[in-house]
Amino acid sequence: MSKKNKKQQIKQKPAPTTTQSSVSFSLSKWFKKVVTTQPFALILIVIFIGLTVFLLGGGIYTVTTEGIMPSYYDGSKFYFLYPSSMSDQFVAETVITVMLYFMGFAGLLSIYQSTRNANKPRQAYMLLAVGISLILLSYIFLESAIDIKQAGF
Repeated sequence: MSKKNKKQQIKQKPAPTTTQSSVSFSLSKWFKKVVTTQPFALILIVIFIGLTVFLLGGGIYTVTTEGIMPSYYDGSKFYFLYPSSMSDQFVAETVITVMLYFMGFAGLLSIYQSTRNANKPRQAYMLLAVGISLILLSYIFLESAIDIKQAGF
């Protein structure tokens, strides 16, 4: 039998039809591949941490309150922290708080990375010093913001 005859004898299969089960199987296979990849887990962790810091910084209050001002200007200077009230805040205060929380979280990550670099003592000490200083700065600025709010104008 020649090659030409063999090719003629091989019948081509019809194109597969897509059914609900084959689509769900391919989607589940795709979802499993996406979920098990490393970057996807990193993205989920970053989104979760960002949402958590947003909630801790007063994001829900800022989003749900109507008529909230970004800041206050009295003609001579800007006020970014709402004076004499611990239950009200400006949008700028939310942004400041969220940034300070992220700074503290970056300090915690830096301390964690310092423990992973134990075989490089100089780098470990530097990361530890940076982490501790970021946490302390974040704490000091947050406490001073609370003191400013309590004191008022």
